[in-house]
Amino acid sequence: MSESLQNASVRYPAVAGLFYPEDAGALRELIATLLGHARVATELPPPQALIVPHAGYSYSGTVAAAAYSLIEPLRTRIKRVVLIGPSHRVFLRGIALPQVRCFATPLGDIPIDTDCRDWLAKRGDVLASDMPHELEHCLEVQLPFLQTVLDEFRLLPLVVGSTSAAHVASVLSDVWGGADTLVLASSDLSHYLSYDSARKIDAQTATAIVNRHTDITHEQACGADGINGLMAVARQRGLAVTEIARQNSGDTSGDVRRVVGYGAFAIHEPLRHTTQ
Repeated sequence: MSESLQNASVRYPAVAGLFYPEDAGALRELIATLLGHARVATELPPPQALIVPHAGYSYSGTVAAAAYSLIEPLRTRIKRVVLIGPSHRVFLRGIALPQVRCFATPLGDIPIDTDCRDWLAKRGDVLASDMPHELEHCLEVQLPFLQTVLDEFRLLPLVVGSTSAAHVASVLSDVWGGADTLVLASSDLSHYLSYDSARKIDAQTATAIVNRHTDITHEQACGADGINGLMAVARQRGLAVTEIARQNSGDTSGDVRRVVGYGAFAIHEPLRHTTQ
């Protein structure tokens, strides 16, 4: 870990200017455009959790915006976001909590839910370390969207390494909270397949997620451990899963030789069917 981060109370952006605009005005304008073109027509109960992709906004921003548009009506209700995603930069066993007091983006600082973080750390099976968070993009790219669709909120960021779905489910269950909490799993789908192969594999993965399978592989989704843990909690709580949007980098970039898949899903109370 760099000495500057070790002594800091702020986790500064690592991919601003790469995955999304570094200029605050340009960032606000881009997110507003993405949200404006990604309204979801389907009527669903308020989501308790989301699965959202984490590529650069030019690749997966439309899919991400479709998910985030669902929580715009909850702007004043959601006061805490539990954000979980895979470790891309650091080999990690288990789950890591940051020790900084806030995460910064070009849109401002987001305070860490330090009470919940410190309580969760007492479990003894969650690592307290800033290192896995320092350069990790999968959580960072969600933050400007969250800052746009929500008012003030606290953040509980969790980076997941090599661990079991049961471990993830146990941690998520401990921090699930009530109507003021949103759980968000950050994950892309298939990686570096041909366009047609990716569409086929991603369709199968989407079906597995909607059916709350807990055996998604890392070939199907880079955030498989987080998704599997989330699906286990969804089963325990009797929640339903709805696919919101899906495409791949070939759809957005035009390069169909080796593509990455993106999907957005909402986890919510089951739909209530009425009879006349």
